[in-house]
Amino acid sequence: MFSKFTSILQHAVEALAPSLPLQEDFVYHWKAITHYYIETSDDKAPVTDTNIPSHLEQMLDILTQEERERESGETGPCMEYLLHHKILETLYTLGKADCPPGMKQQVLSFYTKLLGRIHQPLLPHINVHRPVQKLVRLCGEVLAAPTENEEIQFLCTVCGKLKQDPYLVNFFLENKNKKLEAAKDSGADFVKKDPSSPDTGQNQNQNPSLVTSALKEAAACQATSPGEASPSSVHTTLQNNDNYNLVSSLLNLTKSPDGRIVVKACEGLMLIVSLPEPAAAKCLTENTELSQLLTDRLAQFYRALPQSMDPLDIETVESVNWGLDVYNLKEDAAAFAGKRALISFLSWLDYCDQLIKEAQKTAAAVLARAVRERFFVAVMEPQLMQTSEVGILTSTALLNRIIRQVTSEALLQETVYFLLGEEMGPETPAGITQHPLRHRLIEHCDHLSDEISIMTLRLFEHLLQKPCQLILRNLVLRCLEERNYMENKQPEEREEREHMENGQPHDAVDLEEDPLFSDLSPDNRLSSPDWLSCSPPPSTEHTKPDGKTEVHKIVNSFLCLVPDEAKSSYQVEGTGYDTYLRDAHRQFRDFCGVCQRWDWRSSPKPFEKCNLDSPFFEGHFLKVLFDRMGRILDQPYDVNLQVTSVLSKLSLLSHAHLHEYLLDPYINLAPGCRSLFSVIVRVLSVGCPADVSLGLSVSIQPYDVNLQVTSVLSKLSLLSHAHLHEYLLDPYINLAPGCRSLFSVIVRVRLLSSTLNHYCKHN
Repeated sequence: MFSKFTSILQHAVEALAPSLPLQEDFVYHWKAITHYYIETSDDKAPVTDTNIPSHLEQMLDILTQEERERESGETGPCMEYLLHHKILETLYTLGKADCPPGMKQQVLSFYTKLLGRIHQPLLPHINVHRPVQKLVRLCGEVLAAPTENEEIQFLCTVCGKLKQDPYLVNFFLENKNKKLEAAKDSGADFVKKDPSSPDTGQNQNQNPSLVTSALKEAAACQATSPGEASPSSVHTTLQNNDNYNLVSSLLNLTKSPDGRIVVKACEGLMLIVSLPEPAAAKCLTENTELSQLLTDRLAQFYRALPQSMDPLDIETVESVNWGLDVYNLKEDAAAFAGKRALISFLSWLDYCDQLIKEAQKTAAAVLARAVRERFFVAVMEPQLMQTSEVGILTSTALLNRIIRQVTSEALLQETVYFLLGEEMGPETPAGITQHPLRHRLIEHCDHLSDEISIMTLRLFEHLLQKPCQLILRNLVLRCLEERNYMENKQPEEREEREHMENGQPHDAVDLEEDPLFSDLSPDNRLSSPDWLSCSPPPSTEHTKPDGKTEVHKIVNSFLCLVPDEAKSSYQVEGTGYDTYLRDAHRQFRDFCGVCQRWDWRSSPKPFEKCNLDSPFFEGHFLKVLFDRMGRILDQPYDVNLQVTSVLSKLSLLSHAHLHEYLLDPYINLAPGCRSLFSVIVRVLSVGCPADVSLGLSVSIQPYDVNLQVTSVLSKLSLLSHAHLHEYLLDPYINLAPGCRSLFSVIVRVRLLSSTLNHYCKHN
């Protein structure tokens, strides 16, 4: 009580006394602090019962006022005094000793305010960055310490200063192999703490030797004139490593039980990893526990999730931004079991993603690789490879949510390598098991469980929408690189070289087993004039000089596949093709923006540069999709929608070979090859009733398949309403919505691609 009265009285005296020059006033307050240690024998009294906090605040006000009154960048006499007399060194020593109790908080607050209020660069001064570096080491030593709030404020202020001037970070990197003089001043001694296991019980308060040392140094500094400055008596001891103590202290504080401290520490780490200095990035990844913190906590949150969760809950849980999630355990528990654990996992995943996104390039690559090795491979892969259907469904839904949430380029690349492998050469049937997880996931697209199939197909759909060329190349493009799905022969040459069997070309699609074609012979294949009037001629007549089929022919070929009787009613708003076309237009425009950065060729690779002799394999992924598409009349509605949705996403990609293979029904397929169009034709032919004669040839050559399909659709329209409903409309209820979406994409892609190519040629 008496000390508080003394403090109030002193303030009154200072207010009434005539104002002194700033430097004299500054020196007065500093001497008042040092005289306290000389005159006071009671070192048990807390610092708040002394005048020290008031004097420190007055010193800050004087320094701020001095800078305000001077030109920008000019150092005033008060700041010169602080730097020359090593006041920060002395304060560090007093703070480390925590004498009187609470002095560490006052010192941390003084450093924080000094660095925050003074605009001129202070850290380049050796008498600033050296004590700042020492004070950084004191932070995070004790968990749940009373100084945690001041520690994190100080560390974040230092991080902010380094963000402004990244080169200053080199002052905070300590070389292990560089031995400096051992410190005579015991205030320079320190013991490096392992960031993964900070000291939670030891402290070093009220050490008389430290106080004595500080007093001697302060007295020596006060007795020395500015022109007779002696070198600092404080030297750094032998260093342990290329230490990055700023990161180590922040890592320690991420283990605090106070959530606000944890958030602040993570924000500080976000600032540090973004520094562009290569030396700092190397030290960050090689000599700190940052990657271990990210991966261990990610694994910890993942293992806390329930073994079984509803995929719908995982997909629909609100978007989580790290640091902004609000805890409401009662509401979370009422929503669904495991919601709080799921939000915690997704929140930390968001932090990892954002940190890697902000990190310096080499540091980002190392951190992302650590997430792949220590979390994806070690923790998630066993869950994805298990045989339990419940476990597969839950882990696949979680993986799908992870893919949706990842935005950083480095982490996305490592995620792709984890899922699909790093192989980019042509795929072969024998090599599909080379990457077990990739093989398993693609097989799950055709799983006995429809739920697993839908979830895995949805996973690949989200993968295809990611701005990563590696995904597309691994799944599809590497199989189409040589264009060996086509037969590069002229019609005359084809007629001469084809081996004829029973009067039919060997590469024709044999449909003899289908009852649809039982009444026809090859001779009457083109007898109906109606077929010729509604069908395009063979592909060679529809090929432009650049080898591309005319757009309107392709569009008509796909649009005629679904008969009008099976299409949605135009009287119902939002069910017509115009709705799908608008969606397709928007999606294709978005995909074009992504694909432009990959510098894909606008026209197919010339045949003379292709290896057409190598056998064509459509790839494991397309094989499963085509197999699924071939069974579309026998599959559940939801499965069909997901299959066609994935194919639609592939069709949106503006790659010349992909467009040619998926969207051009007029290409001359090589023997044994199939395309999306041929698969759909097979579906339509198999779906027809056995007692219906549709006038389609026993065999369909690749170049006139559209001619035959059109005739089928013409005859379908002549069936009675009851017969049509019983045999065709029921399966088309499954077929139409997915195909409508797929065909709308095809229409819009072909039309916009043609417009874009025309624009590029004339501009």
